[in-house]
Amino acid sequence: MAGTNGRQKTARDMILSLGLIVLAAWVIYLFIPHDDTEPDVKPVDYRVELLTAQRAASYPVAVPEGLPDTWKPTSVRYQGQDGEAWHLGFHAPDGEYVAIEQSTQTRAKFIDDASQGGSETEVTQDIDGRTWTQYSGGRYSALVLDGADGATTMVVGTGSFGQLATMAQSLKLD
Repeated sequence: MAGTNGRQKTARDMILSLGLIVLAAWVIYLFIPHDDTEPDVKPVDYRVELLTAQRAASYPVAVPEGLPDTWKPTSVRYQGQDGEAWHLGFHAPDGEYVAIEQSTQTRAKFIDDASQGGSETEVTQDIDGRTWTQYSGGRYSALVLDGADGATTMVVGTGSFGQLATMAQSLKLD
């Protein structure tokens, strides 16, 4: 009988220990603050990269004008080698991502890379007298404008085609 009593004590002690650990974890969870809100997006200043791209690129660099302050620039880069690639990304007012992409790289490869696998659709949009072609099915939706200047201009992102069109309409391409 003495052996049975020792086993019962050990099992009972383990259950009590587990209960104390669960209680301690619950108390810690209860008192640690939780912030489920989206963090503030810190806008980047893209003026220096824009000036560099405008001086170096063989095409007119697309830059938005007149966008509300609720569109926050979040990423920018210009790579002179390998297709003169210009990128300017934005956090849209509803939290979606929208970016301007331009390059002199081979059109098909550039579109595939920037849209991450998008395919051309039959749908086009006339925006400020320019015809943009919709691409979908990739990670990003895209509006593509073929430039006579040797560069392909794209507006890509997770946003709706309406948001992409808003960005495309704001672009100064001259």
